[in-house]
Amino acid sequence: MSATSNGGAVHDVDAGVEPLLRRALAPVEPPADLSTRVTHKLQSISELAAEELEGWELAAMRDPRNWVRPAAAVLGGTAAGVGLLLLRLHQRHRDSDHAGVRSTAESVVSSARKLFTPR
Repeated sequence: MSATSNGGAVHDVDAGVEPLLRRALAPVEPPADLSTRVTHKLQSISELAAEELEGWELAAMRDPRNWVRPAAAVLGGTAAGVGLLLLRLHQRHRDSDHAGVRSTAESVVSSARKLFTPR
């Protein structure tokens, strides 16, 4: 099926490409346990960051060479916390039928309190 100037073969090529594109671009459902796996991974990152921050001493912070690990722990813990917050908000939004601006804001505050309260 090569394209010719008369247009007949071009139509044949287009007819073959369209089904291929439909199959290639069909939506793919994520695995059922993806949310659980991501939640556990983010929680473990957050816990590891907290443990790292518990171990450093203020006296050691005078030397800028010692700032890398605590800074990485703060960034990693913050990113994991935000990821958990967004994941939980998405789950709540998906589970509820109504999600106005007020209820979304209340969900953010509620999830943040649960996430950042000491255990």
